[in-house]
Amino acid sequence: MATSEAFLTEEQREIMKLATQNVEILSSSPKSPSSLLAEHHLRVPAASGKAPNAGNAGRHVRRSHSGKCIRVKKDGGGGKGTWGKLLDTDGDSHIDRNDPNYDSGEEPYELVEATISNPLDDYKKAVTSIIEEYFSTGDVEVAASDLRELGSSQYHPFVIKRLVSMAMDRHDKEKEMASVLLSTLYADVISPSHIKDGFVILLEAADDLAVDILDAVDILALFLARAVVDDILPPVFLTRAKKTLVDSSKGFQVIQTAEKSYLSAPHHAELVERRWGGSTHITVEEVKKKIADLLREYVENGDAFEACRCIRELGVSFFHHEVVKRALILSMESRSAEPFMLKLLKEASEEGLISSSQMTKGFARLAESLDDLALDIPSAKKLFQSLVPKAISEGWLDASFMKSSSEDGQGQTEDIKLRKYKGEIVTIIHEYFLSDDIPELIRSLEDLGMPEYNPIFLKKLITLAMDRKNREKEMASVLLSALHVEIFSTDDIVSGFVMLLESAEDTALDILDASNELALFLARAVIDDVLVPLNLEEIGSKLTPNCSGSETVSMARSLVAARHAGERILRCWGGGTGWAVEDAKDKIMKLLEEFESGGVVNEACQCIRDLGMPFFNHEVVKKALVMAMEKKNDRMLDLLQACFNEGLITTNQMTKGLARIKEGLDDLALDIPNAEEKFSFYVEYAQKKGWLQSSFGSSLAATA
Repeated sequence: MATSEAFLTEEQREIMKLATQNVEILSSSPKSPSSLLAEHHLRVPAASGKAPNAGNAGRHVRRSHSGKCIRVKKDGGGGKGTWGKLLDTDGDSHIDRNDPNYDSGEEPYELVEATISNPLDDYKKAVTSIIEEYFSTGDVEVAASDLRELGSSQYHPFVIKRLVSMAMDRHDKEKEMASVLLSTLYADVISPSHIKDGFVILLEAADDLAVDILDAVDILALFLARAVVDDILPPVFLTRAKKTLVDSSKGFQVIQTAEKSYLSAPHHAELVERRWGGSTHITVEEVKKKIADLLREYVENGDAFEACRCIRELGVSFFHHEVVKRALILSMESRSAEPFMLKLLKEASEEGLISSSQMTKGFARLAESLDDLALDIPSAKKLFQSLVPKAISEGWLDASFMKSSSEDGQGQTEDIKLRKYKGEIVTIIHEYFLSDDIPELIRSLEDLGMPEYNPIFLKKLITLAMDRKNREKEMASVLLSALHVEIFSTDDIVSGFVMLLESAEDTALDILDASNELALFLARAVIDDVLVPLNLEEIGSKLTPNCSGSETVSMARSLVAARHAGERILRCWGGGTGWAVEDAKDKIMKLLEEFESGGVVNEACQCIRDLGMPFFNHEVVKKALVMAMEKKNDRMLDLLQACFNEGLITTNQMTKGLARIKEGLDDLALDIPNAEEKFSFYVEYAQKKGWLQSSFGSSLAATA
């Protein structure tokens, strides 16, 4: 039987021989086929120099069973009559993790996205956790300790924002707790500059906070006011922060609300402290007792640090003046206690625990009670006089205390008569702010019978008005005009303003924007003819050059010299309504026409009162008398008499109204031929009724 080789040519036999040798090489090597192919060049026959695909390895050529030579795919994959690739890597194959021969190294590599950690985000999460825990436990010391251990002081402004924003969306309890924690963290854990930065961030975020918290503006304003009251923010912060905000922003509204609704109110410190329930919930007498106890304990152990901690824990920064007063009294009662008390007050001042205003207030309160104190401590006045320069020289009492104390009478030995007068006028001014009754106030001052103290009354009037709302400021200016006509001389008013301006720096400690408001009072006095522009020069000459008061006078001059100064300054505090002058004139004309057509006197008086512009009542006088000339009807005189009797139109406004008619009498005579005759009749009538000041007749004669 013939063999299979009989069917092969010599060339085919040579190819098979070479293929057999190559397979042996591949099967005996542990290396991968690809590397073997690279290391061992497969041999191919060179029969007659025409080997197919001579330039390539034999693996690119396959022969079918039919003997035909065919080309297959690269790496031997696919093709009819072929065995596939040398290594099978089809997508259908997969790794079975349950296979006993499973090797995790055969798993395909997979790129996993790693989250990059942000230090600020991590810090905020940690702070949020601390605040949540604090709201649950109420432990101030633990919260302060945790924040201190957290480090990263550069992120402290965000603590302020997170604490306040979290409290804003909770109950009053948490809001109060947040304010208490802020006071605790101040200076000890968070620097004053970071406290300011934190509130700036809050103000800038006010628009976003208002989206989720309906009353965000009011709440944030209260937090801001509380920070000022607690002395962790200086009052000037509000003025500076306002300049960085857009007028239409919520942050700007927050500052305005804090200034007008909270920090301008009488006794605002106590009101703000108690708005969320207060941190102490104890009476004033209990606070005084705690202060006395901690000071006595301090004298015994001498630990100033512990004493400061106890003062801080009381949580009554607005009442620290009591600490000052009580400490000074103890130093007078016991000479051995004096060095301890002076050391404590100095350290409390340097740490910012007791503010400059509270320190000054404590000394001032003690100065006022020296006469009573001298009954128990005969040398009280002498000892106090020795303590003041010592405190000033060591830098924990403002040097202005000496000036202000001497300005209010005779320093610490203030005359009893003057002190009694001050007490009386405070009551009179408060009653005026409630009743708006100028004639009654004038009668009360005349009953006191102390005209030599008129400048002191002016100072007290404006100081009290500056610490209140625009309504009281407007009332003070109107009263000043009436007093100038009735009982105050120009010298009284000049002296009063000089006293105010000399103490402007002290006033600024307790009243925001005091310098600007004093400038407006001065300018308003000029517009109301209480002062003349030359009086501003006189006032400025009596002040120390380059002092705060001098700058205020310069500001007043600029206000008066500005275009349309009269109308703008008359409306600086709203003028009761904030109307433009032309609108007010139109309303006055309409009410007078209505009265002329058959109205009732009482109703007309009420309409004049409802205008809310008493400083502009001279326009009522002028228009009423001009209308009387035109209508040839003296019914208007009855209205003016009723207004005068009720104190609705003052002597000053009556005089000013007639003076304005006199100035325009020539023009008026073109329409009313007998204008001069009627005017003379009205002047005579007004003098008989006591409407005019005594100097009005002589001034008319001088101008005739």
